[in-house]
Amino acid sequence: MDSAALLDLLKETAATVITPRFRALASEEVIEKSPGDLVTVADRESEVVLTKALQEAYPDALILGEEATAADPSLLEAFAAAEHSFTIDPVDGTKNFVNGSPDHAVMLSELRGSEVVRALIWQPEHQVAWVAEKGAGTYRNGERVAPIARESGPAGLRGATSSVLGGSAAPAELPAMQESWWCAGVDYPNLVTGTIDYLAYRKDWPWDHAPGSLLVTETGGYVGRLDGRAYDPRVLTGWMVAAATPQIFEAVSPPIARALGAR
Repeated sequence: MDSAALLDLLKETAATVITPRFRALASEEVIEKSPGDLVTVADRESEVVLTKALQEAYPDALILGEEATAADPSLLEAFAAAEHSFTIDPVDGTKNFVNGSPDHAVMLSELRGSEVVRALIWQPEHQVAWVAEKGAGTYRNGERVAPIARESGPAGLRGATSSVLGGSAAPAELPAMQESWWCAGVDYPNLVTGTIDYLAYRKDWPWDHAPGSLLVTETGGYVGRLDGRAYDPRVLTGWMVAAATPQIFEAVSPPIARALGAR
């Protein structure tokens, strides 16, 4: 499937399975997998649809869906060893979706080994599509996203996080980070379009970050660990930073690492 066909798949799935449930969920259609971690019938049904379509098109690829992994964590081990794989986040920003916020998305990425080679994000309520291909750039609704001139000094950088870094563990050397949009499918687009300059995350699930990481690197940014290593979706170690430029990454990662180490 080319990227246009994959995007059509995301759009059709959202239109038939997700959007009809938006602001119309019954109480029994929302389940708490663990305290604060929600899943809905829309998450589960859309993942089934997307997984089936990908398996038919790519029978030899490993399909890593968020909900399938919740049921069978051993999928992460298979994903780490796969030569060809896809990640699916059927409803990214589930809590937003449940609360009636338009800030939710459907996300998919394709990997060859550890390298993300394609990424697609569809924001159904905003009607915005993001597509990135390795070496070919990032596109918003079909228009290429150009890198934006940014501040490089720490004092002028705008960061966002959904972690403790937004509160008691905030790095003293950096301006206060704003709260993220609680949806990677909105966070990463806001990074590449200049609303913010960097993102800091504690959790690093591949379905959350593999798609956005390609959007960032294809617009000249850098996604990595606090020690500077490049982000590898197949390695789960926690704490990662996505920055609009390598220089911004180098400016913010050491203060973040020091702040976390002092906790």
